[in-house]
Amino acid sequence: MKDRRYIISGAGSGIGRAIALKLASEGAGIILAGRNMEKLEETMKLLPKGNHLIVSTDIRIKKNCEEVSEILNGTHLDGIIANAGVGGENYYGENDRWDEIIDTNLSGTYHFVSSFLEQLKNSRGEQKHILVTSSVLARLGVKNYTAYCASKAGLLGLMRSWAMELAEHNILVNAISPGWVNTNMAREGMEGIAKSMGISYDEFKKLAMQSVPLGRMAEPNEIADLVHYLLTQSAITGQVVDINCGSVMSS
Repeated sequence: MKDRRYIISGAGSGIGRAIALKLASEGAGIILAGRNMEKLEETMKLLPKGNHLIVSTDIRIKKNCEEVSEILNGTHLDGIIANAGVGGENYYGENDRWDEIIDTNLSGTYHFVSSFLEQLKNSRGEQKHILVTSSVLARLGVKNYTAYCASKAGLLGLMRSWAMELAEHNILVNAISPGWVNTNMAREGMEGIAKSMGISYDEFKKLAMQSVPLGRMAEPNEIADLVHYLLTQSAITGQVVDINCGSVMSS
């Protein structure tokens, strides 16, 4: 991966941070993108020395993504990793989080990737990739998770459309579909569901793991290993790869 460069949204923590660490360890230059500069700076400190950058961007805002793209104009890209997202419940009514979740996970991914497409198309690299982080909940329904499930399912349609549109530019587009991953976001999600069920976090976690054949969460570095593989192959496009410790086994 030496001399390759990737931009990663949501790179300040969890899966995004793990992907940045993995790719940087293989010699890639990383552009860390996100809203929380403090967390992005923490990720930067963990990276091995290299040609890395931090950019502040709110993927919910199209103009903001385009401004960042203009700042990076002339910077070559070998891949766009659309990883940023938010989770949690939503309820129809005055404080419904539908717009927040859809605007971030689905529309935000569209804005982020679209803003950097020309730079990716113009890259001279033989392997050019777009990688989208979806979720096992693109395949499953969860009570009070209407916005999250809808947004993650929408990402798969978006990914497949891009795969068709961009094949002529030798850009491969794929998605990963993680299940429970040992991150702060997952813990917050579990705590929210546990609260709505009237049980403790530990009780819900034990219950949740009963439906996972391997009986555990995946680790962020395991997700990063899969991403690394997908970014180094040249024959897979338009696919979603499940990585959920067996909780969903699709044909």
